[in-house]
Amino acid sequence: MTAQLIFNDTCSSGDDVNRRALQLAGGLAQMDVAEGDVVAVMLRNDPAYIEIMQGARIAGCYCCQVNWHFKADEVGYILNDSGTHVLFIDEDLLASVAAAIPSTVMVLPVRVHGQADAARGPADYRNWLAAQAPYAGPQRAPRGNMAYTSGTTGRPKGVRRLPVPAGQQASQLQRVLAVVSQTLGIAPGVRALISAPLYHSAAGLFAQQAMLHGECLVLGARFDAEQTLALIERHSVQVAYLVPVMYVRMLRLAPEVRARYDLSSLTFVASTGAPCAPEIKRAMIDWLGPVIYETYASSETGLLTVADSETALRKPGCAGRPVCDATIRIYDADGKPCAPGEVGIVYARQPAYADFTYNNNDAARRAIERDGLISVGDMGYLDDEGDLYICDRASDMVISGGVNIYPSEIEHALIELPGVADCVVFGIPDDEYGESLAAHVTSEPGVQLDAAAIAAALRERIAGYKVPRRIEIVDSLPRDDNGKIARRKIRDRYWQNRQSRI
Repeated sequence: MTAQLIFNDTCSSGDDVNRRALQLAGGLAQMDVAEGDVVAVMLRNDPAYIEIMQGARIAGCYCCQVNWHFKADEVGYILNDSGTHVLFIDEDLLASVAAAIPSTVMVLPVRVHGQADAARGPADYRNWLAAQAPYAGPQRAPRGNMAYTSGTTGRPKGVRRLPVPAGQQASQLQRVLAVVSQTLGIAPGVRALISAPLYHSAAGLFAQQAMLHGECLVLGARFDAEQTLALIERHSVQVAYLVPVMYVRMLRLAPEVRARYDLSSLTFVASTGAPCAPEIKRAMIDWLGPVIYETYASSETGLLTVADSETALRKPGCAGRPVCDATIRIYDADGKPCAPGEVGIVYARQPAYADFTYNNNDAARRAIERDGLISVGDMGYLDDEGDLYICDRASDMVISGGVNIYPSEIEHALIELPGVADCVVFGIPDDEYGESLAAHVTSEPGVQLDAAAIAAALRERIAGYKVPRRIEIVDSLPRDDNGKIARRKIRDRYWQNRQSRI
């Protein structure tokens, strides 16, 4: 079963979506793209995105979702590291990254949905797709998405899940459905809505599972607070995927605007990717009722916990209890198990997901395992009832508006700028995004640095959302006894008197 897909009030039946996905898989086979190979997609939200994810699944290929904000260097690194064979990319983005695309990658540009076929060249995605015969080869094991996840040093790492043996695929699919039902609200026959960018791991998973199991997926081109309410009413949406920054913008709508729409069809609003401030969650529950759910997850571990509305009101800040067969343990710095309430490093495993390695970096994968469990560096504790609380990150990753950003990449770009002697990037409180980026920069002797000029130079090198909103030129940076910059000391003053600290 494939769900009906609605985009900009244009409706495609499940049969149409499935036919195009089969044609895409057939086209990949004609290009000698083999099972286990990688296709990359660098698109804004569009029906083509859904077709490509579904087609890659049929073809047994990994689908590498590339953030369309990325600059040439960032895109080139991912395409090289992942070994991408085919890149599907919005046509207007191609010129800015073309020089970084490896010569081995076949590029298929995608024009804006709804344009006349006559306006497209023969290499355009939709013309290419129309000419392909449906895939008719042997069944291949779905590989899923290859997410590039943030780290504490160097470049991001690609999460490559191992294929599920043919004899276990049906049972594994049911285990995954049980997990996504509890955490994302996806169940057979649901009517779902998503307008978050599909390049996010959780958003892509939500869309893919809704297409596999739901009755209807309403795909928004981009998030708009009032339009979201209108879409929920118009299409009787039962399940929606929203992140905390979207909550903030919806809550800012005037009361008379909110009252204009009938949202009574909603039974489940899923959120993951960024912690939600307790006061924001409480306001959403007061508005929509007990339909708000928050999940703790990572690209490596998958979906681990869920906190329903009752838990959120009773235990503000709680990330919930392990889902299905998930295991969560807390270890101290010496590897000893922590008692309830004792903060340590969070280790977990969700058996519904196949094991993984980091692309071209299995040593890094082995380094984060203990007793068969995986840690991505988050710190937290379990209470007496077994509920998880996330307190901090052992890594310095910043989550801004649901997007994972790691400071080291920005620091590497900063330190290359003329006149910059040293720098540190960190997260500071942001009422809308949860966190935003700040940077402290020192100058070389005799150099006068300008914060606006630094920001402009960074925008030429990295995606705009990675450019710190606040850049301060300082005389010196404090250091720990080991000589490393004391990032915690710098950012602590920004988080004083805050109810929630990241």
